[in-house]
Amino acid sequence: MSADHLDADESAEPRAADGRVPGRRGRATRQRLLECTGQMLKDRTYRDLKVVDIAREAGTSPATFYQYFPDVESAILVLADYMVAQGSETFSALTAKASWKGRAGYEASLDLVDGVLAFWERFQPLLRVVDLATDEGDLRFANVRTRLLNDLNNTLARAAADHQSLGKGQPGVNPDAIGGVLVAMMVHVSAHRLGFEFWGVRTEDLREAMARIVFWSVTGQKPPTAG
Repeated sequence: MSADHLDADESAEPRAADGRVPGRRGRATRQRLLECTGQMLKDRTYRDLKVVDIAREAGTSPATFYQYFPDVESAILVLADYMVAQGSETFSALTAKASWKGRAGYEASLDLVDGVLAFWERFQPLLRVVDLATDEGDLRFANVRTRLLNDLNNTLARAAADHQSLGKGQPGVNPDAIGGVLVAMMVHVSAHRLGFEFWGVRTEDLREAMARIVFWSVTGQKPPTAG
């Protein structure tokens, strides 16, 4: 994650651990620490990520790290907030244009699946931490996951409910359940895409399977044939 990426996430003034607003040099140091944290998550588990290692990689000292973050998890949570903002922007743009009608609806399903796959590939190291910490009961990371996926879940649920109101879709099935199941499917498959490929299942086939399930679950219509 580059410095300009972090700038996009830091429209509000970042603060040091003691509540002070750092100056320009302090902001640059803080960003460098965040960048190094994000980069180091790519090749090690966050349990093995130590303050001293991040500080050394950033060319500063552990004491400087603690001026901005009380612990490694706090730095990761700042990166996670940026990720949530990017996810909200990405998924909102994809679902806002979805018509869910005929081939155009199926193409919108493909676009949505592509967006989730690409997002998980881009943020995979950070998402692994979010999932692990959430499973361990850390409510801070559970909140990150909720904020990341809630809007997407609700959008799909509303689309399913709209079709039900027209006598289409999946009559008698809770729309919130439809949205939740579709999001869980896309997230799980995206997180384990490389594992599927290892066993000979191509990403293209995963993509098509998910898009067809999304389209059918929302509209109740058979997906259009290829071509």
